[in-house]
Amino acid sequence: MAMMMCTWNVKSDLHPLILVPGNGGNQLEARLTEAYRPSSLICALWSRDNWFRLWFDPTVLIGPYTKCFAERMTLHYDPGKDDYENTPGVETRVPHFGSTQSLLYLNPKLKHISAYMAPLVETLEQHGYIDGENLFGAPYDFRYGLASKGHPSSVGSQFLQNLKILIEKASASNGGKPVIILSHSLGGLFVLQLLNRNPASWRCKHVKHFIALSAPWGGTVQEMLTFASGSTLGVPLVDPLLVREEQRSSESNLWLLPSPKLFGRKRTLVIAQNATYSALDIPRFLCDIGFAQGMQPYKTRILPLTEKLVAPEVPMTCIIGSGVKTPETLLYGSDGFDKQPEIVYGDGDGTVNLLSLLALETEWSRKSNQLLKVIKIPQVSHTSILKDAAALREIIGELSDINSSVLKSIS
Repeated sequence: MAMMMCTWNVKSDLHPLILVPGNGGNQLEARLTEAYRPSSLICALWSRDNWFRLWFDPTVLIGPYTKCFAERMTLHYDPGKDDYENTPGVETRVPHFGSTQSLLYLNPKLKHISAYMAPLVETLEQHGYIDGENLFGAPYDFRYGLASKGHPSSVGSQFLQNLKILIEKASASNGGKPVIILSHSLGGLFVLQLLNRNPASWRCKHVKHFIALSAPWGGTVQEMLTFASGSTLGVPLVDPLLVREEQRSSESNLWLLPSPKLFGRKRTLVIAQNATYSALDIPRFLCDIGFAQGMQPYKTRILPLTEKLVAPEVPMTCIIGSGVKTPETLLYGSDGFDKQPEIVYGDGDGTVNLLSLLALETEWSRKSNQLLKVIKIPQVSHTSILKDAAALREIIGELSDINSSVLKSIS
């Protein structure tokens, strides 16, 4: 008798696949109400009560409009509620939950500059996946994060609940097959939390495999630059100082600061004129850069999330880029934090340090009940992993192995 492996290009053979994007990886829409108080006459030009594209909107490229964009994107931490909320008068929503539609392009009218998961989805469709049938998207408001046990996080927690329901529905509509979850960047942190906040019986029934692309398990040094001096996120012509306060307000950005457990005290991450900072010094760092209001939510809500990476006992694959120069130490001079720093680079994917990308391999090396595979792709960056030909081959190859693992037959 000859062994024969069934192919996986037939829809019925495929485990349903759910894509979870990273920070800034899906469209956001906003609506202004009567409670909105614009900071300038220019910001008052937007009509009220009509939904419009908040992210990505090309007006962010124009200086006066950048301020309007920033004030609408800004979150506010309420110490009394111990939670985050939108700017008063700004309502937001995430379009097309359940579909990959809002993950393809951040602005469908600007496909040439705002493509995100379009190359990945097109490749998946060539191998039998169909949006809405066995391929699903889980976009979310990426400004919001999660909080440690005992602290409310209404928006982030609602996303986890929506994702859980989507997983169950995707499985049920595909003959009860457990799903494969494929995340990018920040999405991996949300998925790991979802798995660990649900019982083992649920995970076993509904989740076949978890593939994490470019996940910042222990945060990034790049995020300290964002908090100190602002970041353009690769968008040309934008003054980083105009978006710095908005970026500091993001709950998820606090979550992406370097983990003290992983980076430790001995690694100097920021050198300023009169101080140095390791990951254990982040509360003092936040205060010194002029963002003291971030200290309390960071210490009470975020730090406990980073203390331990709990193995979910679901088979996992981490696919990462390496060999791309990545910020490792930031050097600030006499001009302070209002000027972009000199940067000492190390290994990583250009955004996430290799130490963080490989954190699970380090943490779970002795866990016999956790299957973990790590695939490194040289010279592939944090975002190009979604379109690079070699990266797409690895992703498809891994999906093929997962789908074929229960499809072997003897003839």
